[in-house]
Amino acid sequence: MEGMQAYGAGKAGGAFDPVTFLQQPQTILRIVSWLFSIVIFGCIANEGYINQAKEEEEYCIFNRNQNACNYGVFMGSMAFLCCVGFLALDIYFPQISSVKDRKKAVLADIGLSAFWSFMWFVGFCFLANQWQVSEGNQFKERGDAARAAITFSFFSIFTWAGQSFLAFQRYKLGADSALFSQDYTDPSQDAAGAPYTSFGGDDLESPGGGGGQTNSDGAFDGSGGYQRQEY
Repeated sequence: MEGMQAYGAGKAGGAFDPVTFLQQPQTILRIVSWLFSIVIFGCIANEGYINQAKEEEEYCIFNRNQNACNYGVFMGSMAFLCCVGFLALDIYFPQISSVKDRKKAVLADIGLSAFWSFMWFVGFCFLANQWQVSEGNQFKERGDAARAAITFSFFSIFTWAGQSFLAFQRYKLGADSALFSQDYTDPSQDAAGAPYTSFGGDDLESPGGGGGQTNSDGAFDGSGGYQRQEY
């Protein structure tokens, strides 16, 4: 039964193999999404603000729209934490013995990954639009950081959509009922429910040995002095 699985993972209690874990497509996509979030956050947090020579206040390079920079920084930091959480869940997932809990985890993966894919699509459109309408050379000086943030926002749409698709494939696999429900029996309950049988069998020999006779209704026929009382 080693090949049987529930929602993409085998029976709980198996040893963790880091090499196999890192080779899984979902793990690769999570690591790539994690790296993309770092790039986006770093580009906007470090190079996303600029000030003119005569001004002390810093402006967002995306058309001086503070909301654009705040959106990029927020999305990058939250996506980073979400990727870390999903990686931790993937490591712990094979140890979950309950099929219902595994189903909930997979459904959460589908929903959150699809949500992040949509949010990155919104972020890409927002940042690209604000960068397109930006005016002035002072903003174009840091164009590499802006273009990098926009580019990796676009790539993040597909990495998160890929995670949602792989989670949906795991959901379709479902649970192998033969492994997780029908074939499993609690040993204590199995022993308690077994019928009791005597150690020596159904027929017990008399202490004197030599092939004692079993008790039967014919042994009490009244010849031994016992008489039935009638009322």
